[in-house]
Amino acid sequence: MPTTSTPSTSAGREAALRLCTGEALRASTVVANNTMNRERGLTGVNSYTRELGFDLLTHLSACSTAPSWLDLCSGEGRALRQAASQLPGSAVLTGVDLVGPIAEAPLPPGLDLVTASVTDWEAPRAYDLITCVHGLHYLGDQLRMLTRAASWLTPAGLLAAHFDPDSVRWTDGRPAARRVLAALRAAGFSYDSRHHRLTLRGPRAVRLPFRYAGADPGAGPNYTGQPAVVSYYTPADD
Repeated sequence: MPTTSTPSTSAGREAALRLCTGEALRASTVVANNTMNRERGLTGVNSYTRELGFDLLTHLSACSTAPSWLDLCSGEGRALRQAASQLPGSAVLTGVDLVGPIAEAPLPPGLDLVTASVTDWEAPRAYDLITCVHGLHYLGDQLRMLTRAASWLTPAGLLAAHFDPDSVRWTDGRPAARRVLAALRAAGFSYDSRHHRLTLRGPRAVRLPFRYAGADPGAGPNYTGQPAVVSYYTPADD
């Protein structure tokens, strides 16, 4: 059920925020997005390569003779399917999505498409590549997802995800972007503000000094022009 958090008077906010958590958040039409990454392929105009700014197959091929790729919020898994046809048969490809693939089609060897909430799902192994293309926009605790994914990388692994700093705020409504980005950079992440991309190389245990309070799925469009979630936090030392 939604939880109520009372904003600080220092921010001039009189009305209480109505923050959703758990099942109430996942049930919202914004979070249970049935259009995200449905048509996005591996290469081309509407592709993972264009959105992430690098050749995914080149990275995977350089990592291992048995490359592994985890795609969070994978939609139909079109990019994974296309990669499977171009990678060795030993490749391990995993897609996780709350809605899951709508179109039923046989999966190529090595590909597993999991219908589950990425916030609850646990990776069964380490991966050479972990991607989340515009997926964090629809999650409640975005920062926890990033810290979990950071621990799922192989030594040569790369994490690449879109992140909107404007989507993280304090419970009194003030922007938390500056402190959140500083903490992420201190933990080893790099952030490309022009393309809204976070990257991390190599596994690590990341602890960020924030506590998740809930999210607002009715916040409206973000920089993509699509409805997105705003996540609210408090400093961990509060």
